[in-house]
Amino acid sequence: MINPSAHGWVNKFFFEQVAQKQFELFDFESFYLATRKTGFLVGYATNFVTPIPIEIHNLTTEEISKIALLNSLFGIYQISKQSNDNQEFIQACVAFYKELHPKESGLWDVFLPHEAPDSKLEKIIGNRIKTNDNIISKNFSHILTNALLFIDVLAFKHYLLENTLPKKYLKKIEEIIVGTVSLALSAKKQKTHYDDLLQKLFETSVRYSKFSKTYNDASTENIDYSYLSDTYEKFYLIDLANMALWNDGKMEPTEAQFLETLSVQLHLGASFVSQSIQDMDAFLRENKNTIPYFNYSNPVKHFYDQTTTNVQTLIQRNKKRLQLEISQSRELMILLTQSTTRELSQEEKKKVKTQLLDICKTIPSLTIFLVPGGSLLLPILIKFIPKLLPSAFNENLDKTN
Repeated sequence: MINPSAHGWVNKFFFEQVAQKQFELFDFESFYLATRKTGFLVGYATNFVTPIPIEIHNLTTEEISKIALLNSLFGIYQISKQSNDNQEFIQACVAFYKELHPKESGLWDVFLPHEAPDSKLEKIIGNRIKTNDNIISKNFSHILTNALLFIDVLAFKHYLLENTLPKKYLKKIEEIIVGTVSLALSAKKQKTHYDDLLQKLFETSVRYSKFSKTYNDASTENIDYSYLSDTYEKFYLIDLANMALWNDGKMEPTEAQFLETLSVQLHLGASFVSQSIQDMDAFLRENKNTIPYFNYSNPVKHFYDQTTTNVQTLIQRNKKRLQLEISQSRELMILLTQSTTRELSQEEKKKVKTQLLDICKTIPSLTIFLVPGGSLLLPILIKFIPKLLPSAFNENLDKTN
């Protein structure tokens, strides 16, 4: 089982997927279409394009995004180079991100002297997935940033084929994407609060651009699409515009016309647009209830539900270690037991909080509670503690219900 939160997960991925040879299974277009069906393009992967299926039910959303990004980069490398040498891929990937983020960017400050390439790649991918050091704002701000992760794949493909990246490549791509999404939303016959929110989320999800220009009319002539030279860039733009138009679950004539006009400007056939609409509709209908940006009418509830799921996953992984650490703290055990029959005093609650944070310091996966804002998640941890403790504790808990 791959654990993308543990050191060594990149090598474990390649060990478990040792037979992966995408270049024997796909060309560029078929790999893109297969990736579209996983949900990675819209930032919500439910599976991966791998010969050996990877179970995701014990993974957090961040960990799933890590695997999806690594796998997509590796797939592009295999097709581009006609090779599945994972060590050469890792070297190429680190070199690519080094060009993407020069030394002065600060990304390379986290590396140790003579650190192995696979370890560097793990840190790089972790950095690409995370959007904010503050866990509270991160869970709000990453909603669409992970949708735009596929821009890394676009850039990597260009880097592999051309051995370099054009100046300000990512800035240009981001500007075109956000501008096109804005136009797509303006093409909708009926506007909703969701549309305004989606626009704002896209604009706050970019990494390299600042936007001062607005697009108030649905005319793609306002955007210079001649910059897009690669088919992946064009495919991705159609799919993101399609996703932006989908939220009400139906395609109005004006929306279909927008996609058709866009496809003509991008020199793509009508069949690609039709398949995009069909695939996106199938994926989004199946997963709408769990995709973050379709459940943003109550962001506080969404944050709590998503964080609860992720914390529960981390607790289950570290169940035995938590049991041992809690059982060794007699005072904490007593207070937790008493909390099931009476309200703890403020001083007692402070002791519980302090001792739980001390325990989290000893378990790497639970350092999530130590970052700024992380202590606000402690009630979620406490909620699951009764399931970890001895039966006497649970019997006491039952008597209070």
